[in-house]
Amino acid sequence: MSTATRGGMDMQLCIAEAMDVVRARADARQLAALIGFSPADQTRLATAVSELSRNILQYAGKGRCEMSDISTDTTLGIRIVFEDNGPGIADISLAIQDGYSTGGGLGAGLPGTRRLMDQFSIESRPGLTRVTIALVRRRA
Repeated sequence: MSTATRGGMDMQLCIAEAMDVVRARADARQLAALIGFSPADQTRLATAVSELSRNILQYAGKGRCEMSDISTDTTLGIRIVFEDNGPGIADISLAIQDGYSTGGGLGAGLPGTRRLMDQFSIESRPGLTRVTIALVRRRA
């Protein structure tokens, strides 16, 4: 579902299967391009969206993301909020350390995503995890 806002465009997506990860990545890249982000920033954002969307599928089974144009007169901006109702992240400080994984992976996902983004936050408890990322650049 897509809805227009004052800042530009907002998109809400359900993430419940592998194709939703592909769609979320493509939609994030497209919105970033429409806002005016460089191809490199579009790729950074698409990478972060892929990682966080896959985490929803792997750890919660399903969830959602909301993409928002948060641009102002002086900045380009995009914020994406990922939410799920899974078991939660038991130890956030551990989960964002390089090499830590509860799913058998390399443990690079959350810490890598944090490095790619200008803003990164996690709130988590059993039944609700919310990860918020944002990319912000000065207008040329």
